[in-house]
Amino acid sequence: MGLLSGLLTELEPAISKLLQQNTFVLAILGIFAFVTLSVVFNVLQQILFADPNKPPVVFHYFPILGSTVIYGMDPYKFFFSCQEKYGDTFTFILLGSKMTVCLGPKGNDFILNGKLSQVNAEEAYTHLTTPVFGTDVVYDCPNHKLMDQKRFMKFGLTSETFRAYVPLIVQEIEEYFSTSPYLKANKGPVDLLSIIPELTIFTASRTLQGKEIRSKFTGEIAKLYHDLDMGFTPINFMFPWFPFPQNKARDAAQRKMAKTYTDIIEKRRAGEKAEEKDMIWNLMNQKYKDGTTVPDKEVAHMMIALLMAGQHTSMATTTWIMLHLASRPDIVQQLYEEQIRVLGEDLKPLTYETLAELPLHNNVLKETLRLHPPLHSIMRKVKSPMHVPNTNWVIPDTHFLMAAPGVSAIDAKYFKDPLAYDPHRWASLKEMVEDDADKVDFGYGLVSKGTSSPYLPFGAGRHRCIGEQFANVQLVTIIATFVRRMTMRLPEGQTKPGPPDYNSLIAMPSRPATIFYEWRNQEKRI
Repeated sequence: MGLLSGLLTELEPAISKLLQQNTFVLAILGIFAFVTLSVVFNVLQQILFADPNKPPVVFHYFPILGSTVIYGMDPYKFFFSCQEKYGDTFTFILLGSKMTVCLGPKGNDFILNGKLSQVNAEEAYTHLTTPVFGTDVVYDCPNHKLMDQKRFMKFGLTSETFRAYVPLIVQEIEEYFSTSPYLKANKGPVDLLSIIPELTIFTASRTLQGKEIRSKFTGEIAKLYHDLDMGFTPINFMFPWFPFPQNKARDAAQRKMAKTYTDIIEKRRAGEKAEEKDMIWNLMNQKYKDGTTVPDKEVAHMMIALLMAGQHTSMATTTWIMLHLASRPDIVQQLYEEQIRVLGEDLKPLTYETLAELPLHNNVLKETLRLHPPLHSIMRKVKSPMHVPNTNWVIPDTHFLMAAPGVSAIDAKYFKDPLAYDPHRWASLKEMVEDDADKVDFGYGLVSKGTSSPYLPFGAGRHRCIGEQFANVQLVTIIATFVRRMTMRLPEGQTKPGPPDYNSLIAMPSRPATIFYEWRNQEKRI
């Protein structure tokens, strides 16, 4: 007591002086003291109380914030750095959540092919997707219902429909070329981030949505799409219902977009004939496996999901394709020569069958997806403790899992000179494109489990993207149409595309994303 009493006596003048400060200063000092103690406690906990039965935790100073900033700045740099320090499996803190990352083909298989009793995609994504798509669809419903909804969507994803889609996609592109104010000059610079979003939404809406919806994609619907799109921001993983201005616009757009679809449905229910058997017609006539007819509200929400789900990824991939081609005029010329070789000097119209006869075109798409997969991170919520194979580690049900298939796609263990853009590499890497050995039907048709491939741009398992084949048709058709109509290059002094912008969920190219184009035949533009 004597020692403590003496210490308090010595500190009394300082304490008295401190108490005389104003409330603001005291508040700042209190916050500083709290943060300091929190950091000290957090660091000591990591050093002294590391759990040997769980994957190692990435060292961090600040609780809750954890590794959020360095992960968000460059996910791939973060993944490779952690892999070097901790191995293929580690846990990091992302805004208070514990994310256990499993890298490499085995890590992808562990997460993406996890059992329903162990992993759950709905809890990982519903707070982000439900405000945009609407209720009772995709991640706002039980998994068996989602599998039924995927089965419904297969109506528009068959070889027969793809044959019809190719000329429609070409028609949309040609019309855009002839009317876009961004491409009115015979040659010059163009901002890809101005033209590609429009091109991909026009081609996707005309094919997957139908003629009636495409006809509406000029004024208000395009604005509603933009407002919905703004709902896919990283901050909404944490605050999806916070009344940010973009969230208010998102919610209003979702209601208006849903009403647009339900108005069409009600008219058709009342006897109005559809111009064609489109996706709305298909969904209106579907039933769940338990015999329940799909409610009109769910038809509308599935149409929104169909519109939104693939648009981001197609837009990003198309933009990256054009930037890489502009950096390699030699490949553009090779693509043009391939079309002449396959389709003749007069360049016959593209068809679904001829797309498969253009291997370099398809390899350009594969190489772009290898370097720029649509999602750098794929998450699942752990539902029951999971043992990590060949370790003593058990991942508890308080964690999330994170797969990163793009890591193995740029790993020198699997690809020579992995950061180089080389579409020709795929001529000898066909076995990596698809793992046909192990396919499973999760309720919407056979899909590859993707258990051994280091190349999984469309994911794997029950949540593998059902739009994979459509994306191939859409994007290869876009590549072929651009190549036969124009040459392209990067601005003077630029030799490669700029770095990715990781501020959005889909890694888009950083601005400016400019190329210089020149029409091959000036007269044919009009």
